[in-house]
Amino acid sequence: MKDHIVEEVRRVREEHAAQFNFDLDAIVADLKRSEAERDWPRAFSGPRRIERSAPRVGPRPATVVK
Repeated sequence: MKDHIVEEVRRVREEHAAQFNFDLDAIVADLKRSEAERDWPRAFSGPRRIERSAPRVGPRPATVVK
C-alpha cells in the first residue's frame, strides 16, 4: 500500500537536493536561509534549564541496572 503523502514528500526532497547537486552543506544552508526569511513559530527552541525549588540534600540515589 502506497502512501501518497510520503511519496510526494520524498519527491520534493529529492528535487530540492538535486538543485544543490546533493551537497549536504548547501542544502542545509538553503534550509536555514529559507527558515530565517519566514516569521513562523518554531516547534523547538532548544533545551530549557530545569530550576529546582530546593537544593538536593545527601547523596544521589543508586542506579539499578537490570
